[in-house]
Order: sequence, then C-alpha cells, then structure tokens
Amino acid sequence: MIRKSFQAIVIVSVLLFAAQGAMAAEVKLGVMNVQKIIVGCKAGKAAKTRFDVKMKDLQSSFTGEEADLKKLQAEIKKKSSAWSEEKKAEKVREFQKSGRELQAKTEDARFEMKQLQDKELEPILKALEKVVEKYGKDQGYTMILDSKNGVIFFDKSIDLSDSIVKLLDKAMAAK
Repeated sequence: MIRKSFQAIVIVSVLLFAAQGAMAAEVKLGVMNVQKIIVGCKAGKAAKTRFDVKMKDLQSSFTGEEADLKKLQAEIKKKSSAWSEEKKAEKVREFQKSGRELQAKTEDARFEMKQLQDKELEPILKALEKVVEKYGKDQGYTMILDSKNGVIFFDKSIDLSDSIVKLLDKAMAAK
C-alpha cells in the first residue's frame, strides 16, 4: 500500500515538475473510483447478478456433502467408544477422504468463480479504459487516477466516477 502511494506521489510530482517546465501547460487532475464505477454501471450490475446466481448454484451443490460430512463426524464422536480400533480407523479415513474431496471441489469452485469474474469484468474494463481515455482528452485532463489505488487525499469535486458511469453505460449499450 505504501509502495503504491509512493508511486502515485512520484508520478504526480514528475507530472507537476514537467508541467512547470512547460510553463504554459495547465495541469488538470481527476480521480475516479474504478470499483464504484464497475458496481454502479449497468453492465457491472448485470455481471454481478450472473455471478451471484452461479455462486448460489455452487453453494447449493455443496450443502448435501457438507451435511454428510458433519453427520459422519458426529457419528464418529458418538459411537467411537463402542467401535473396534479397526472400525474407528476406517471411519476416520472415510471422514478424511470425504473432507479432502469436498476441499478439492471447493477449490475448483473458487477457481471457476474467479474465471467467471475475469470473463465478466474483461469487456467492462476494456470499455472503461476507452471511455476514460476519451473523457480525459475531451475534458482536457492531464491525468486521471484511481482513487482506491495510491491516492491518499483528493477533493471530492474532482471525482469523475459518476460521469464515467454514465459514459460507460452508453458505451456498453452500443455494443
């Protein structure tokens, strides 16, 4: 976090120094919250809905297996004193195997959700990059920064997030 802040400070310092050297150049800075933009735009909301549906589907597929695992654990606790050492060892191995299988399925599900998230965000981020670049040029900005990535303080009057959401919605609707 400190490194990113330092990088942002260095970038802004270099930019301001270069602008002073050019004398006639006016420095116009803006910030935006990329996360707020993605969550606030129509394409982002639709992607979140698809993501949530997939997450619920995956979670419901694990519910039965988790319940079976808990039952087996309770059975081991309750009945282990009555079982032979061989039977106890067998049930413990069964429990451990089921636990590893569930853990592997959970990791697969996490990977699948990460893939889905990347797939959903990629077109939004590509469109956002173009929208911000055009907006910056059209409005005469020297630099537009992400407020959640290295900017420690900024005046809210230079936050462009809401304007960018509107432009991103238009750009994504045109596709």
